[in-house]
Amino acid sequence: MKKDKKLSSNMEDYLEAIALLKKEKGIARVRDISRLLNVEASSVNSALNNLSESGFVIHERYGYVELTSEGEKLAESIQKKHEILLKFLTEVLNIDPRIATEDACKMEHSISPQTFKKLTKFIEFIETCPDGDRPDWLKSFDHYFKTGKRLRCKVRQLKQKTKVLA
Repeated sequence: MKKDKKLSSNMEDYLEAIALLKKEKGIARVRDISRLLNVEASSVNSALNNLSESGFVIHERYGYVELTSEGEKLAESIQKKHEILLKFLTEVLNIDPRIATEDACKMEHSISPQTFKKLTKFIEFIETCPDGDRPDWLKSFDHYFKTGKRLRCKVRQLKQKTKVLA
């Protein structure tokens, strides 16, 4: 087994597709993977051979595809990256969901662990906003993006009023 080998983004897409099919249908077959990824069955078989040699899947020709425990862990990691990136793009930056999905798919394969960890914490921070709504500073960013003009900062205005009163 070549477990130290880094998988290409295409191979990661196959793992993610297998995990998704297993979750939705209970099984993953070559034809289902082929349809989901919009590739030929021969490409799926080639990828499965590669993933099998690397120890991520168990696959018998014309049979079902199973993820190994290592394959499951990697697929779960890829899916988590995708979910966090999609959430950031759609909920923080307000990117159209179709575009965000495509971008998240590309980004999930190249984001560093350090950046992903920080981005995850950033999303968690925003989600625990006390008012449960979109934070004012993000609303200000939305306004800036649409108009190119900054709104007056409420904290800065409060500091200025405090100085005047002192």
